[in-house]
Amino acid sequence: MSNDILFEIKDLEVSYGSIAAIKGISLDVRKGEIVTILGANGAGKTTTMRTISQLLKAKAGSITFKGQELTKLPAHKIVKLGISHSPEGRRVFGILTVEENLMLGAFSQSKMDREVLDWVYQLFPRLKERRKQLAGTLSGGEQQMLAIGRSLMSKPEMLLLDEPSLGIAPILVKAIFKQIKEIAEKGVTVLLVEQNAKAALKLADRGYVLDVGKIVFSGTSEELLASEKVQEAYLGKKH
Repeated sequence: MSNDILFEIKDLEVSYGSIAAIKGISLDVRKGEIVTILGANGAGKTTTMRTISQLLKAKAGSITFKGQELTKLPAHKIVKLGISHSPEGRRVFGILTVEENLMLGAFSQSKMDREVLDWVYQLFPRLKERRKQLAGTLSGGEQQMLAIGRSLMSKPEMLLLDEPSLGIAPILVKAIFKQIKEIAEKGVTVLLVEQNAKAALKLADRGYVLDVGKIVFSGTSEELLASEKVQEAYLGKKH
């Protein structure tokens, strides 16, 4: 494993009962990169993310972070190792305030780091304005900001972002993608699952295209944006 590879998946297989959802994929993420996994609905993107977090168990293959095997660890240990997951569908606690949600994100730390909280508020000023508000009263875009902010509270080395643009107004998608870039610039490595292929490739260094549980294309963002096959399938044909 080369020195700068932070995270690696090898020959991963995941099944739901007798149905194979992930069919032997391999990918890697280097320190400081933004890597995106693209694909249509049902391609296996969220399954991959949930397996990295150990919310689902692999049938075969390995997942390593900083050389350590993750597939035998319980989910809470994954956070302690330095991987944080902002899930699809946001999953904020609606009956808690914005700030209480953020504090829950720091559960793996011995005490909450005020500086990290300040940084989250700097990234997402709306959260600061609404910090005493119940999370359930926020708009979809604000809840997405909260989900990302909460996942940063554990001071991760690698952030898993699952569909951050799903169901959000375009203007807020732009803002969220800008913040993701800023998070990466602060030294957090990002693995991004996203249906909005064009926006994801503009942001990412590299990408993998997943189709029915298999990786069908991979390359730099430039290569994927320029590939006719990727354009036809995922970016809408060029005219």
